[in-house]
Amino acid sequence: MDDPREEIVTHLRALRAFALSLTRNAASADDLVQDTIVKAWSNIDKFQAGTNMRAWLFTILRNTYYSLRRKRVREVQDVDDGYAGQLAEKPAHDGRLALSDFAAAFEHLPDEQREALILVGASGFSYEEAAALCGCAVGTVKSRANRGRRRLAELLDLDDGETPEMTDTATLGVVTERAAA
Repeated sequence: MDDPREEIVTHLRALRAFALSLTRNAASADDLVQDTIVKAWSNIDKFQAGTNMRAWLFTILRNTYYSLRRKRVREVQDVDDGYAGQLAEKPAHDGRLALSDFAAAFEHLPDEQREALILVGASGFSYEEAAALCGCAVGTVKSRANRGRRRLAELLDLDDGETPEMTDTATLGVVTERAAA
């Protein structure tokens, strides 16, 4: 090959594999290979004929990767607005209103159901531990917790499977079986 540019194409597959191992992202790897080829093409006069083209290209790719990485240390990639979406915060009054509604509904439950939900949902005890604390069978605690959750869902006008929007994990644990499983 007289023109070293012709040899560049033969190393594309290996360059992409190396770029993929560095970036762990197909789109970023493709961009990195493209940047490498552009740099190699525009600096082909610096390539010494008779030396290892593959090693030269890998060096360019590696240096480009670490340069971009240093440059992007303080940048946040947010292609699909996932990060920006996480920055949104619900108004605090919505949570207070939901908690107020929950507290009012919770007061309407019988003592045994409230006790089971507090132990299993909010406090994180297993059904077995809660049963030992209450001095009853495990099935009794499960039944009380399930009846309490159903009644809370009715009082809060929740559809099947719907959970209220609460930020308090203990309260959410009372309403859902998340903490009891």
